[in-house]
Amino acid sequence: MKKTRIRSYARLIARCGVNIHKGQDVVIRAELDQPEFITMLVDECYKAGARSVRVEWEHQPLAKLHVRHMSVKTLGTVDKWQEAKLQHYVDTLPCRIIIESEDPDGLKGINQKKMVQGNRMIFPVIKKYRDQMSNKYQWCIAAVPGEKWAQKLFPELSKHQAVEKLWEAILATSRVDDDPVKAWEEHNADIQKHCDYLTSLGIDSLHYKSSNGTDFTVGLIENSRFCGGGETSLKGIFFNPNIPTEECFTSPMRGRADGIVYATKPLSRQGQLIENFWIRFKDGKAVEWDAQKNKDLLTETLTMDEGAAYLGECALVPWDSPINNSGILFYNTLFDENACCHLAIGHGFPDTIKDFEKYTLEQTHEMGINDSMIHVDFMIGSPDLEITAHCRDGRQVTIFRNGNWA
Repeated sequence: MKKTRIRSYARLIARCGVNIHKGQDVVIRAELDQPEFITMLVDECYKAGARSVRVEWEHQPLAKLHVRHMSVKTLGTVDKWQEAKLQHYVDTLPCRIIIESEDPDGLKGINQKKMVQGNRMIFPVIKKYRDQMSNKYQWCIAAVPGEKWAQKLFPELSKHQAVEKLWEAILATSRVDDDPVKAWEEHNADIQKHCDYLTSLGIDSLHYKSSNGTDFTVGLIENSRFCGGGETSLKGIFFNPNIPTEECFTSPMRGRADGIVYATKPLSRQGQLIENFWIRFKDGKAVEWDAQKNKDLLTETLTMDEGAAYLGECALVPWDSPINNSGILFYNTLFDENACCHLAIGHGFPDTIKDFEKYTLEQTHEMGINDSMIHVDFMIGSPDLEITAHCRDGRQVTIFRNGNWA
């Protein structure tokens, strides 16, 4: 892969992803296997005007060791220095970049129950800082090819060839062409056109129907809107939180979801894959589910806290999307969720409420935005998916036909 093209991708993340403004701090989270790209990205952040850039490295084998050897109490403890760091983030609101490259099976065999217990103990402490930063800072999630990730996707290729092929797929679906910034401006405008149309319909509920068994209705919040592509922080800075992205999304009304949905792609969760699963909802809550692989992990996910069994997002993505058309199952939610329509259990998005900046976080929850310690996307799009909007004025409008925009 030409370094000039990879450099262009790093520049896109810094300038179009988080859109760094002069004098801002940046925090990058990445796996240990990406020193060369992260060095390039740090350089581009400084060239974009960053005051300081700090990298927080992660490593799946270390995560497995921590869970194996630490007590639950230690796993669930947030030390004073960690709280001080979170408070510093609240005070300074650094741009945050997350670079994904991890092995989809990298946490296989980990003690899920022990890890979940620790996460449950940590969350109440972290939440108070997270809520204070909500919608105030720029962030971006992007990906680069890790060797084990690439070889899982292309096992027939050599390590080098697999990485090269995954690089090509990432750059193509991320619109890294001759002028990536212009490409993203045009893409954002197209997504915004769809979002504006959906919001204008005044949708009360969406009904999903597919031959795979999906038959599901979800209610929307009366004062909600559809979002997608770039966002604007409460500080007034436009940024792109996901590279790539194809979705128009909103957060549904907590308590209004009934029926069954079948996942159409595996879900990569905590370094493991949940495959061939379905979830049944009643009065907004997941009440029954099953999976051919990793049902226990699905159960752990849906029972993480009270809000984990409720929906936080409904996202519309055409089956005829660049990611789906690539023919690659990425085993990575950043890509697979943008291949087709998806739902998310858990945490909802307050900024899907019109004029959300006028309300407190608590008020958006009272309006129907779900709250949870998790936000987990799973794909339900299919080539024959039909989605019908039931509007508040009595109209029924076909939104999706044969998996694509109607």
